[in-house]
This record gives sequence, structure tokens and C-alpha cells, in this order.
Amino acid sequence: MSPLPEYEVFALRYAHREARWSDHFIGGDPHDGPMPMDYFLWVIRGEGRVVVVDCGFNAEVAAKRGRTLCLTPGEALALLDIDPDIVPDLVLTHLHYDHVGNLDLFPAARLHLQEPELHYAVGRHMRYPFLRAAFEVEDVVALVRLNYAGRVCLHNGVVQLYAGITLHPAPGHSAGLQFVQVNTRRGLVVLASDASHFYENMEAGRPFPIVVSTADTLESYDRVRAAAASPHHIIPGHDPRVMELYPAPSPALAGVVVRLDLPPRE
Repeated sequence: MSPLPEYEVFALRYAHREARWSDHFIGGDPHDGPMPMDYFLWVIRGEGRVVVVDCGFNAEVAAKRGRTLCLTPGEALALLDIDPDIVPDLVLTHLHYDHVGNLDLFPAARLHLQEPELHYAVGRHMRYPFLRAAFEVEDVVALVRLNYAGRVCLHNGVVQLYAGITLHPAPGHSAGLQFVQVNTRRGLVVLASDASHFYENMEAGRPFPIVVSTADTLESYDRVRAAAASPHHIIPGHDPRVMELYPAPSPALAGVVVRLDLPPRE
């Protein structure tokens, strides 16, 4: 059997939010203090292909929700010489506003989503303001239109996108969330997305407050751990420590882009 391809993996920081510890854990935090949140998209590159994971939000949504847009996702991809116009595969980990807000940037891409996520985002639960708060209706409608255009690949369960790139369902935060397992030179890296927003959510077993099911979230932590070569191979979805732990591709990109296929700093 031939070895799996080894991919380069990048985290691109495109936005930021000032927040507090109590914002990020069910039940708050007794030692409340500042705990900022970063917003990322991810790139998998190798074997002559590029896969983009999630596509962020735009300036209009940033203003609406009080987020600081540091650079647009298109500008972030340009830092790696990636043209969104010709990206063939866009993986959507879920349909919350900060992961799916620039679908129009990828006119040639096939979109990969777990089918339960689409059902949830257009289903009966969206009549509740609490449950729909993390969605932008125009993003969901755009996804539905792309599905009608035949560009959405709806998956049910674990699927190998390419050799060395596998999508895994991890419901809890949202009904059809999925994470991405990637084979790299340092082993299997898991782009957890919002299966765990911060390292501490998973490490302490204390989920982020936005959940469809707390029980499913905790079980998804186990799925993430099982898919990664070690705890140091798990990349959470919003933790600023990612920018501190991993090396930038060049000094000019420090604080904006880091390599996840290389080991974290000691």
C-alpha cells in the first residue's frame, strides 16, 4: 500500500473579537477576565490541489455583529497566492455566520457539507431566535441556491475527500458540524473548527455556550481526540494561541498565517 500524501496546512487569521472568559464556557467562569477570540479559515495544499476550509464573514456582517475584520478572506488567501476563483473544493464545517459568509468568492468550487447541517439550518428549529442567532439567513439561502445549482456535495458520516483528507461529523455545537483530518509530515492533524472553540473547552470538558446538544458536544471531543495523532495535533476553531504556537511561513506573515503541518513551538 502506498503511503498517504502529506499536505501543508495553514491557519489564516482574518478577524478578531474582544471578549471575556465568561463568554466562552457553559455556566460562565468564576475567574472572569479578558479572553479574546480569533476567526480563521484554513488551507490544505499539496498533491497539486488546494482545499479551503470555511470562508469567514464579510464587512457587512462584521459591522452588524461588532467584530473586527482584519482582512477579508479573499485578501487572506492572496497571501498564499491562492485565487478563490479557481479553488476546486470548499469544505464548510458548518453554516454559522463566521464560517460561510463569502460563498460568492468561490465560483468554481464544489462545496462539502454534512447533510444534517443543511436540514437543521432550514428546518423547524430556526423559528427560535436563540437557535438561529448564529446563522445569517442570506448565507443559508445562498447555500440553498448553490445546492439547486448542483454545486453542493452533501455528506452523511465520515467521507474521504482525497487520500489523506477526511471529513468527520462532530455534532453538538451545530447539528451537522464536521471537522477535517489531514495527513501531514508530522502526522494526522485535526482542524477541529468549532468542535472546540478554544483549547480549554476540550481540555476542561466545558463546552462553548452555543450548543444544539451538550451531550453530543462532549462526545464529539472524543471523536476529535481519536482522529488526531496526539493532543498537539488538534487545532481549535477560535483560539488566539494558534497564532502564538505555530510558525509563520515567513516573517512578513507573522500573526496572520501559520503552518499547522509543522510542530508547535515548545
